[in-house]
Amino acid sequence: MRLAISSLPYGVLFLLSFAPFPATGFYLPGVVPTSYKEGSAVPLHVNRLTPMGSDTDTQARSAVSFGYYHPGFHFCRPEGGPKDVGPESLGAVIFGDRIKTSPFELHMMKNETCKRLCGEQKFDTRGATFVNRRIRENLGHNWLVDGLPAGQPYRLSENGPLYFTRGFPLGRHQNEQNEILYNHFDIGIDYHAVGAGDYRVVGVRVDPSSRAGSKNLDDKTANCGDGSTPLSLNEKGETSVTWTYSVYWRPSPIAWAIRWDAYLHVDDPGIHWFSLAYTTAIVVFLTATVSAILMRALKRDFARYNRLESFNLDDFSTSAVTEDGVQEDSGWKLVHGDVFRPPKNPLLLSIFLGNGAQLFFMTGITIVFALFGFLSPSNRGSLGTAMIVLYCMFAGIGGYISARVYKAFGGESWKRNIVITPVMVPAIVFGTFFLLNLFLWVQGSSGAVPFTTMLVLVAIWFLISLPLSFGGSWIGFKQAAFQAPVHTNQIPRQIPPSTQYLRPFTSMLIVGFLPFCAIFVELYFIMNSLWFDKLYYMFGFVFLSYGIMIITCASVTIMFVYYLLCSEDYRWQWRSFNSAGASSIFVFGFALIYWILRLRFGGLTSVVLYVGYSSLITFLFFILTGTIGFFSSWAFVQKIYSSIRID
Repeated sequence: MRLAISSLPYGVLFLLSFAPFPATGFYLPGVVPTSYKEGSAVPLHVNRLTPMGSDTDTQARSAVSFGYYHPGFHFCRPEGGPKDVGPESLGAVIFGDRIKTSPFELHMMKNETCKRLCGEQKFDTRGATFVNRRIRENLGHNWLVDGLPAGQPYRLSENGPLYFTRGFPLGRHQNEQNEILYNHFDIGIDYHAVGAGDYRVVGVRVDPSSRAGSKNLDDKTANCGDGSTPLSLNEKGETSVTWTYSVYWRPSPIAWAIRWDAYLHVDDPGIHWFSLAYTTAIVVFLTATVSAILMRALKRDFARYNRLESFNLDDFSTSAVTEDGVQEDSGWKLVHGDVFRPPKNPLLLSIFLGNGAQLFFMTGITIVFALFGFLSPSNRGSLGTAMIVLYCMFAGIGGYISARVYKAFGGESWKRNIVITPVMVPAIVFGTFFLLNLFLWVQGSSGAVPFTTMLVLVAIWFLISLPLSFGGSWIGFKQAAFQAPVHTNQIPRQIPPSTQYLRPFTSMLIVGFLPFCAIFVELYFIMNSLWFDKLYYMFGFVFLSYGIMIITCASVTIMFVYYLLCSEDYRWQWRSFNSAGASSIFVFGFALIYWILRLRFGGLTSVVLYVGYSSLITFLFFILTGTIGFFSSWAFVQKIYSSIRID
């Protein structure tokens, strides 16, 4: 059945106008391409080896990456030793990129067959065991030619377009006791002519193979063998390995500006569209339901409360009230003298809300920048750098909101609020990150962040985030406190027993589930990109999912707070924050399910890293969604109590 576009609601058409179509790579103005002459050297750089999936094994078996020149691999080194390639961005260093020079010699349009890389390499028992284990963990090479990843081609259908993976495997797992090491590389490079004698690299393909018969010859050449006998490393003795490669060039009609298109393929786009339609239907139905129920209930409540005030005290009798359908105050109006009573631990709640607002703006602006292409995959680490910088830049907003909320709660320890707001959450995040980084240091992983980078992070926080937060808090405390529309009684009202669905744990599960439904599909693909080292570039779907999550989170929390107040429970501040933040429980549960289905870690370090980073993401998501739920509930409570007349 076909669906006519004209039959769709305008709201859906508006959302679809932001929907992402198949990804197209492009570069920002100012990014200058590199042109090469025929025969000029084209550098091939090497990056870390990372876990990746394979055709026969779709599970990630490790979360630890290793530098290309780790001594255990015995890869050939360039003359004079490998050197760092350019200054890496902060985000690239944190995510583990370690780009080095290599001994590969490539010359534009010059085909070369069976070239040796270096002398024969000897693998002892320890080295063979190390490499075989890395092969079992599906580690893969990550090479760069003119900034373009070297990968392997694949098609989704027989006549479909050609796409490229990012990276290629170190070897293959043949059986339980035999791992095959790839020691020969056929490098195919596509080039595009742009002018008289100028050429640009637009594609890089590597076909690795295992050749036990490869040997170095006396004239500094090599015999690459025929590949009939694969190379296996003997874990009980010494194994000699010869590293060789061949280079093939071919012209391509692909322009330099769109050369990333083959890498930015969207996996299962139908699932993304189904998720978008599904979550859009949920939010439209939920918003309409919440609006209808609340408007109807509140309209009835306002009419009853205001009608009650029109009676004279002399005429106020049980029979008259009953006849007119008017009763004494009930429901949420009964708690008008307690609804704005400061919650327990107002300092902690205000700190969470300040940092939650900071996360809210950072996440939104980062997604918008990525949506419009400002965070191109060609600029490695730009996404991580943007997140860190934006979080620090929004510290002033965090401090301001924390101070305003704390003052509205009647807090008196304003100095503690100013100091703890920019310190507590970053300290938890940095402390967890530092402890997890220790495991990588012990493993000798390239993913371990250098100590100097740690100092840079501390310096950014101390020089940017801390002063901005202090300034925002100072401005917030200088302004007048929010005035509640009703007065607060001196003696707290007794809270009656609540029904089952309004109890803390039950309400957290109910309220937290729906916002999670808005993001779980995109969360799956994001986790694939994180743990399988894949490119993720469908930020249009993330943008829509983020917006739907905000609307859903606000709607269900407002509904919950309304029923909470109707049950004469005025402790809505922490309840709204915790109930909305309970979405993080489902995020962590999803991470555990993902671990069972998609990951099979063989070492303690990988398990600690996965659980640690999943817990860190869960904690930040709890603060983010809790903040959304609190402020939407606060606006709702302010609105309804300012709409009635109370003596």
